[in-house]
This record gives sequence, structure tokens and C-alpha cells, in this order.
Amino acid sequence: MDRILVLDFGGQYAHLIANRLRRLKVLAEIVPGETKAEKLAGAKGLILSGGPASVYEEGSPQPDPAIFELKMPILGLCYGHQLIAKYLKGKVTPGSRKEYGKAELKVNDCTLFEDLSDTEQVWMSHGDLVEEVPEGFEIIGSTEDCKIAAMASDRIFGLQFHPEVTHTPNGMKILDNFIRMTGCRREWSMHSFLKEKIHELSRMEDDIFLLVSGGVDSTVCYALLKKAGCTVKGLHIDNGLLRMDESKEVLKAMPEIDFFDASEDFLEALKDVANPEEKRRIIGDKFVHVAEKAMKDMNADGWLLAQGTIYPDTIESRGTSHSALIKTHHNRVPLMQELIRQGKVIEPISQLYKDEVRELGLKLGLPHSMVWRHPFPGPGLAVRCLCSGHELEGFKHEDNALISRLAAPLKAVIAPVSSVGVQGDARTYRHPAIVYGKADWEALDSISHLPNKLGSINRVMYMVSDGEPQLDLHRAFITKKRLSLLRKVDKFVNSNVKDKDIWQFPVILIPMGGDYGESIILRPVMSREAMTATYAKLPLEDMRRLAKEIQAMGVDCVYYDITTKPPGTIEWE
Repeated sequence: MDRILVLDFGGQYAHLIANRLRRLKVLAEIVPGETKAEKLAGAKGLILSGGPASVYEEGSPQPDPAIFELKMPILGLCYGHQLIAKYLKGKVTPGSRKEYGKAELKVNDCTLFEDLSDTEQVWMSHGDLVEEVPEGFEIIGSTEDCKIAAMASDRIFGLQFHPEVTHTPNGMKILDNFIRMTGCRREWSMHSFLKEKIHELSRMEDDIFLLVSGGVDSTVCYALLKKAGCTVKGLHIDNGLLRMDESKEVLKAMPEIDFFDASEDFLEALKDVANPEEKRRIIGDKFVHVAEKAMKDMNADGWLLAQGTIYPDTIESRGTSHSALIKTHHNRVPLMQELIRQGKVIEPISQLYKDEVRELGLKLGLPHSMVWRHPFPGPGLAVRCLCSGHELEGFKHEDNALISRLAAPLKAVIAPVSSVGVQGDARTYRHPAIVYGKADWEALDSISHLPNKLGSINRVMYMVSDGEPQLDLHRAFITKKRLSLLRKVDKFVNSNVKDKDIWQFPVILIPMGGDYGESIILRPVMSREAMTATYAKLPLEDMRRLAKEIQAMGVDCVYYDITTKPPGTIEWE
């Protein structure tokens, strides 16, 4: 089968490139970025991925220079674009302004951009940029902050933006044009993947024990194992961090699986823990320990443990040699990694993204309502219930005056809480900016780009409740009382927007405020595969009405997160 190879330099979207090529029915395989040129010679084309490093940084991943002598089309994306410039004698420099999220690309005529408009929306996530093109190249695209956003020679192309993400609307056209240049035959499909995976699983002789959260990934994994004829026992664990009535709904939909209530164990382990990475590690370890105990109790000791891990879990947990740690997913904690190394764990859908998992679920005959449930994080409400180990009154950030000028005519202030972000393929843990005052979505769209202008923030949220922000930070941890409040607000919010076209609607509780010491953040997002996301634009008057009712539940302030991914992640922790 013809194939295109993706050279992986650690970018968050490296595997997503292969996903997109597969959607265009081409076999795509990931190989290490340093792979020698002679081992790549059988491919029809090469794509150089993005990455978190700088091309001139000591120890940064570098390709074999001989790849540029191979007689095949080459496409470099972000870091890959900069590598092309470096190795072919162009010039790469740190950008004076960073670009994260949406940008407008001015397009010049080029085979790679065939059938595109003169101006295209593209998705950026970079700090460095190409300042001078190599000899024999021409500039084929520019943005306001990046003169050389695209360059081309006769068979080598570089793009500073990411055509592989959903939020470059015509990115698939660009990849399709590149495939045509390679002459690659289109022979891959989800049907062929399913056929091969069933053949692979049906040859296994081990009995399998699967943790079933009730979410899309674990449910599809369970159905796939059943379809392959495996002996599989499913277990749903209540970790005390689920949404309201979650376990009841899961067991009603899947009555054949077993149930284990470990809520007290999880909550005790999380007592007095505020650090988000520590919370994730504790939850992941606890899942392993509970699963091992349950396997013994259910006479399944020694069975293989299966997980519904998908690729974003892996890449965000530093799953490849050059990728950065964004946040450790519960199924990628060190204890689980050790079991994987020992060959005690299988992950049948670990190379897929959410959109592919849903397609697979439909092919397996699962109900549409189950396949299209809102995603819910493995650590549950623990990563939506922010904690703090200390009190803080009168917080004043050194950039408050600057953020106020940048946000004008709206008022703005930087909040004392922090959240996880992803910028330039690397992790950030920074403060959010709060903007408040009368605004519409046109004004907020412009304000949402503040992290591009101010490096000390990675999010922007708009205050939809009345008054001014209350910024006192309170000492607070995960407790049944706080989880109960979060569940109640989450149920209320999602019940009120269930008819809206929203991919996911996290509701976040933060220990910041006045009399109650708690505030709520609304985070409705649109995505396809969770690697990029935009904020959903719900009617602001409706959100203000919701905010009043949320405040009546015991909440000081209500905010609306207007941050894309990047620079923010979908979840706050």
C-alpha cells in the first residue's frame, strides 16, 4: 500500500497529521524525526511535524540532512517549516509577537493552495518564525504577524500554520493537494482498520479486564473487544468524582458490566491536595490499585487490563520522545506506564482520535446518542474543581495596568488562580485575564487574543454576572460539599443548553470570590478531535440569566472562558 511518512519532532499535532491523511484514504505512518534518509526512500512523500523546541536550541530534534535530497515532495509544518529554512540556508528567528489560535492568511498562487481563496483562516501555535526563505523558494502566504507563513520551491513546501487541525477550515484541501503531488494511491479506510483490528484481537488468547467509565472511548473499546470475540469483563468504578447520577446512567446503558464504589478511597487520597499534576497522578494510581483489587475479588487475577486510551491522552502526557508534558492523563501515570512496559495492558484504540473513535463506534453498531456523548475527563470533576493551599487577599499582578490598556474599552484584571495551557507545543501554567463591562461577541473575539500580546496569561474569561470581579483567593480542596455544588451547577447548566450545538461544556469551580468564596467558569467549546478547540458563542443575554440562577446556588461570580486551544487547553487542569 502506498504511504506518506510523518517525521515526528514532538509536536502536539504530529499524529493528527496522520489522522487527516487517513481521512483522505491514504496510509500514513509516524516515524522518529531523526530517521535516516535511506529508511524513508520507499515512501511517496514526507511531512515534517511541529515540535516544542527551537531549531537552533541545543539538543533539539534534527532530521537527517539527506532527506532533502530524496526525490519526493516534502511538506514542513511549524517546526518542520523552520527546519526546512534552517537546513536549506534560510533564516529562523524568535518572533517579536507570538501567534496562538486563529490568523488570516493572504494566499499567493501555488499548486499547494489550489482551489483556495485569496484569504484563508488558519491556525497558529508558534513563537519562532522564518525570517528569510532559502534560495529557490518563494513566499506563498503571509499573516499580519508572520511575513513568511508559507513558502515553496518546486517540490518542498513549508507552512508556519497547521493545516491538519479542524480550525484551519481548508486545511484538508491543502493536504489533499499535497497528496496529489505525491501520486499516492488512496487505499486506507476505517473499514480496513476495523477489519485488521478484529483480526489482531481475535488471535489473542488472554482474558481481558476493561475499566468502563461509560464515556465514548471505553464504550467503543468494550464493543470492539466483544466484536472480536474476546473474553472481556467490564467494570465501572465510581471514584466519587463523577457527574450527577453518572453511575446510574452508565449501568442502565450497560447492565452487563460490574460496579465498584471506591468513592471514599479516592476522596481520602485527594484530601488536602491542590497541585493539578499531583491530583492526576493520585487518581491514576488509585484506578490501578482499585482495578487490581477488583480483579482479585472477581476471580480475574492475572487477566490483561484493557484501557480505552486514545491518542490525545498519550501525546499530552509526553507520549513521544520529543513531545512536551502538557498534563498527565490518568491512564498515563508512571504506575500504568510500568504495567504497559510489562505487557500487562492492551489499548486497542490508542492510535485514534475522538472523531475516529466515534466513526468506529457507529460502525460497531453503537447508538448515536452514546457515540456522541459530551467528552468527560478521566480524572472527572477533580480537574474541574480547582484547589488552593492558601488564602490571598488584594491580589495585584504586575501586568494589571498593561492588560487594562490592551483590553480597552472593557475593564480587565488578572486573576490569582492558574490553569494549564498549551503554547507552541509546550505546557504553560499561568494566570487568566478577566474582562468585564458591556460587550458583544465581535468585541470579545478581539479580546480573546490577549495571550498573544501578553506572555504572563494563557486564558481570557468574560464576566457574565453583574458587578465587578471578586478576587480574594480562599484555601480550599476537594470536598464532598464543593463537589456537590459543582455537580448541581453542572447539571443545571448542561440541562439548559442541551439543545445547543456544543461539542463539550465543562463547568469549573474556583475558590475565588467574596462571601461564598466560590466562583464558576463556563467553558463551552467546539472541537472535533480535542487537539484544537474554539469557544462556543452562546447568546450572552442567556448566559447572564443563567449566571443569576447560578449565583443563587451559593456562587459569587460567573465567568465565560473565551480562550481557544491553543493557548488554553479544554480543561483547566
